[in-house]
Amino acid sequence: MSLFWRIFLLNAAVLAAALALLMLGPVTVSTPVLLTEAFILTGGLSAMLVANAVLLRIGLAPLERLSRTMGTIDLLRPGHRLAVTGHAGIAALIRAFNTMLDRLEAERATSSARALSAQEAERHRIAQELHDEIGQTLTAVLLELKRVADQAPPAVRDQLHQVQETTRNSLDEIRRIARRLRPGVLEELGLASALKALAGEFATAGLTVRPSVDNDLPELGKEAELVLYRVAQEALTNAARHAEARHVVLTLRRRPGDVELCIRDDGRGLGDTAEGAGIRGMRERALLIGAELTVGPARGGGSQVRLEVPNTQEWIADG
Repeated sequence: MSLFWRIFLLNAAVLAAALALLMLGPVTVSTPVLLTEAFILTGGLSAMLVANAVLLRIGLAPLERLSRTMGTIDLLRPGHRLAVTGHAGIAALIRAFNTMLDRLEAERATSSARALSAQEAERHRIAQELHDEIGQTLTAVLLELKRVADQAPPAVRDQLHQVQETTRNSLDEIRRIARRLRPGVLEELGLASALKALAGEFATAGLTVRPSVDNDLPELGKEAELVLYRVAQEALTNAARHAEARHVVLTLRRRPGDVELCIRDDGRGLGDTAEGAGIRGMRERALLIGAELTVGPARGGGSQVRLEVPNTQEWIADG
């Protein structure tokens, strides 16, 4: 039965019951209406309205749950579905809503995969151009500066050495940017070495990063390793730039059924700050490999990022 007919029949039943009470009961209406009769009629009308409100509340309760869920759904936190309850019309509406969520989550995962794949390809291209074009050009400039400095008089030689040092620092910075855009160490030496090298890059005078990586990790596919690396990179970036942290602990360990990456800092925490593009980007990457990302406060203060990667997915090799 459709929702329209259910509401119509509920109202009809209440009105029919009221009419039956008036026709079969001892109630009469005088002209003019007596005070006692007015009280009785008012009481009957109130009872009708209360009964109608209760019946409608019960009948429309699943719609209220559906409305609340629609206002809180986040496609970056998939899997939340409503229990199919209520009569035919409402149950069909809830089933249609759950089906729509299945389709939206699948489409979101597919589009995110394409976007992130294009992003990685663009990073690879930019890193290659920085290394091959600008890097080689600056290297040639350094060699030319050294040749000129060797032939220059002492007064000019000191200035040329300063220019050499500035150029060398710029070359190192370009190489560092290229490494962050395209983690060559991940392809060449594997995830464990890449995470340790990443921790070393973020370790500065004001920030200490302590990596701890298990030696018995299962073989992960390239997609999973890249997601783990990018999540660790983003979490360390947040700790260094925004959290005002002094110590960060990065752990990657094997657990029964999954591999867990955890980055914990002693910074000022997240507070009530809304999730920015960095955290949402981490969630999108986690969805690509069926992993679960948790971002929240750490025990003892600071913040913690945990990525749990199940090792039963298709992208994990059989070991």
